[in-house]
Amino acid sequence: MNTVATIIPHSRPAIDEEDLRATAEVLRSGQIAQGPWVERFERDMASFVGVRGGVAVSSGTAALELALRALDVGAGDEVIMPSYVCPAPWLATQRVGAEARLVDIDLDTFNIDPIAACQAVTKRTRAIIVPHLFGLPADLTALEQIGIPLIEDCAQTLGVTEQGRPIGTVGRLTVCSFYATKLLCAGEGGMVLSNVKGDFERVRSLREYDGTSTLNPSSCNAKLTDLQAALGLSQLGRFPDFHERRQILAEAYGVALSSKAAVCPTAPPGRTHGYYRYVVRLPHLRTNSDGLMRLISALEQQGIHCRKPVFRPLHRYLGQSGFPNSDEADRTALSIPLYPDLTDDEARQILQSLDEVFP
Repeated sequence: MNTVATIIPHSRPAIDEEDLRATAEVLRSGQIAQGPWVERFERDMASFVGVRGGVAVSSGTAALELALRALDVGAGDEVIMPSYVCPAPWLATQRVGAEARLVDIDLDTFNIDPIAACQAVTKRTRAIIVPHLFGLPADLTALEQIGIPLIEDCAQTLGVTEQGRPIGTVGRLTVCSFYATKLLCAGEGGMVLSNVKGDFERVRSLREYDGTSTLNPSSCNAKLTDLQAALGLSQLGRFPDFHERRQILAEAYGVALSSKAAVCPTAPPGRTHGYYRYVVRLPHLRTNSDGLMRLISALEQQGIHCRKPVFRPLHRYLGQSGFPNSDEADRTALSIPLYPDLTDDEARQILQSLDEVFP
C-alpha cells in the first residue's frame, strides 16, 4: 500500500483571525512579558473554572510542581498518581524531592482507580494527583472520601462536570496546561487555580524570584508572557464552540463505530465528557504485543495519524509490575483524531479508514 501525500494529523490547533488580532495587539503594545494580559487571563480562567483565583505559569508541568510546593510536599513525602499518564506528574514529584506512589486505573474510564488510590495511602502520603484523562472526569466523589488533598490535573479536561460539580472546583488545587494541542492553545503555558487564597498566593510567590525581600531557594522563573496570555484569552472566548464541535464529532464517531470491535468512550452516570481525545479500546489486541502499532502504521498508510494516547505507562519506565489495567490500556487503546478544526470531510475519511481496518 502506498503512503498518501496528505496526512490528517492526530491533533491541530484551531487558530483564527481573532487569535491573530489578539497576539498582534500585544506585539504592537511593546509589553510582551508578564503583564496586564496575564493578570486578565488569570482572572478569566478562575471565573471560567469557578474558583477564587489562579496563577499563570510557564507550563503544565511547572504548574504541577508549584502546586506540590504550595502544599509543602517535599523530601520524605509520597504523592499518589496513576501509572497510565504522561511523565509530568512523576517529574513534578521528583523535582520537589517526594516519592511517587503509582496506582492502577479504571479501565472503563482510563482514570485513576479510587480503590487502588485508597489502598496506596500511607502515613507519608501528602497529596493525590488526579489527571482527568481524555476529557472525562475521574471519580472525584470516591477520591474525596480518602481524605488526602487532591490536585486536579485538568490539562485534558475542562468545561465538564462530576456529580453536577464543575471539574477543577473539587480538589485543593487545580492545574491546567495550554500547550499547542490542549483544549485551550497558548503555544505553551499552564495555570494553578484554587479556592484557597493562601495556596495560589504561595504559588505566585514561587513563580518568580526578583523584587522580593528574601531569597527562597524554591522560587524559579516560571512566568507566562502577555503574548501567550492573549492567545489563551482569545481561545477561552471560543471554548463553547470548541466544546460543541467535539461533541458533534464524538457522536458521529460513536454511531459509525457502534458495530465494530471497539469499546467507544462513554461517560459514567453523573459525569459528562469533553472528548479532548477520542480513545477507543480494541480488546482483540489484548494478547497481541505489537498489534496496536501495526494498526497505527496501517492507518498512517491511509493518511490518518492515530496514536497511543499514553506513550508508555510510568510503571514500565520504572520497572514496576502489578498494573494490569494500565498494561491492557497500553496494548489496546487507540486515540483517533478529534479536534475543533477537524473538517466534516476529514472526519468521513477517518471513519472510512477505520471501517476498513477495524474488525
